[in-house]
Amino acid sequence: MTTPEFAQRLAGISSDINKPVCVFVNRRGQVIRVGLGTPNHAKIPLMELPRYGEERLCGLRCIATNLKHEPPSITDLTAMAMQRLDSLITVTITSKGYVDRAYTAHILPESIDGESWYVSPPQSLDAVSKQDFLELVSGLEDQFRREYKAQVVEDEQDRVILVGLITSDASYRSSHKKSTQKPQELLSELGQLVDSAGGVVLSTILQKRDRPHPQTVLGEGKVQEIALAAQTQGANLIVFDRELSPAQIRNLERLMGIRVSDRTEVILDIFAQRAQSAAGKLQVELAQLQYRLPRLAGRGMALSRLGGGIGTRGPGETKLETDRRVIQKRITQLQHQVDQLQSQRARMRQQRIDQEIPTVAIVGYTNAGKSTLLNALTKSTVYAADKLFATLDPTTRRLHIRDQEHDPNPQTILITDTVGFIHELPPPLVNAFRATLEEVTEADVLIHLVDISHEAWESQLEAVNQILADMPIAVGATLTVFNKIDAVPDLDEIKAKYPDAIYVSAMQRQGLDQLLQELITVVKAEVS
Repeated sequence: MTTPEFAQRLAGISSDINKPVCVFVNRRGQVIRVGLGTPNHAKIPLMELPRYGEERLCGLRCIATNLKHEPPSITDLTAMAMQRLDSLITVTITSKGYVDRAYTAHILPESIDGESWYVSPPQSLDAVSKQDFLELVSGLEDQFRREYKAQVVEDEQDRVILVGLITSDASYRSSHKKSTQKPQELLSELGQLVDSAGGVVLSTILQKRDRPHPQTVLGEGKVQEIALAAQTQGANLIVFDRELSPAQIRNLERLMGIRVSDRTEVILDIFAQRAQSAAGKLQVELAQLQYRLPRLAGRGMALSRLGGGIGTRGPGETKLETDRRVIQKRITQLQHQVDQLQSQRARMRQQRIDQEIPTVAIVGYTNAGKSTLLNALTKSTVYAADKLFATLDPTTRRLHIRDQEHDPNPQTILITDTVGFIHELPPPLVNAFRATLEEVTEADVLIHLVDISHEAWESQLEAVNQILADMPIAVGATLTVFNKIDAVPDLDEIKAKYPDAIYVSAMQRQGLDQLLQELITVVKAEVS
């Protein structure tokens, strides 16, 4: 692990400058880096390590001095675990600059009694120098490989840690649009999004700060805690409950050493999986490119300056700018196709108007039961599942409603199941799906479906109302319909608060007759 001569020389230097010193040594015994301060302060950025991976150690050990007569601190051990060091050797120093004792530490393949590392009792330098270092790391890496292969065989899904931030600064909250949902509700919803995207949530971490850190969102200590949790739990993805800037993603990935994503990217991934029609795939690709373009690392256009004069000469077109140019060209093409799609939908809507067929759009929070209601009303077989954004492409069906039981001339309407809404719908999606969202603004009547069995149904109701209020065109008359009443034991208090709403269970076909009668009344009032 170290020789008595080397450790003593390091102790003498540390005593002379009265500061702790860290030396990083590779497995050939070569010193590759020297740092001033504790192992936590002198840690190597994860992207600069010789190698990194769940199944192996990084190939470096750290020999550190400690001016206090105590074992390595929790922060130093955390830094060791984050870097996946082969080992950490800490030597304490007497007042005269001699080595007093030494501690050795290394990370464990499996947590033992809640600890992710082993720390030896205090030893003499001679005892430490006689330990077979290469045999130790070889045995540890064999165990890491076995553990890693077991994880891969057992679970091929993304293993995710969710991260949330609670801001307490009133001035920050007032200057930023704030969701009506509680942080715990947002994280619960984020967990459902990850599950819908095909990932598995390992744990959830919350931090309370006055405002987000501009570079890493969270504080330094919390970032280290998440990195250590990712190590011990075998996570390969960190997902934040808010949209991250490109710089924040790069900083967090550099500090944690694993992929970092945000809520918007998870929603985009779900949309990419769910899109079935050509129009849906077109809009999803446009949304993804608009999201990813500003997240290409580097300086972009500033790197390509070919011209005459001082300061205008450059190396030519870089790979980064090539990527930017290709993406920008593709965005322009997709934008043109979305405009054509918008015109096509407008012509179809005009045909319906000419034929004097009323239109009804079912809107609501994702997973409120819109597709199930459409199936129940029209006897269709549209795909429906208990997942967020289970269906993406809008579906239109004919519905014949009789004003009275023996009415010989039933009213024909077109009813459309639209894409689900969600808190703070990502701007790229709003822009890309504007052709689809126009189905909402052009409908004669809206059915606002609310999942009354959800614990946060009131905030979901407010979120959808806010999205509808923000539509560029005023929407038509709206029927508020509470769904899944079979899962709620007592409705008296809710009915007292919302006396004009309609209460149904699309799955159990309860209350549909009342909904149809109310719907025909509102439709006739709107089109007359």
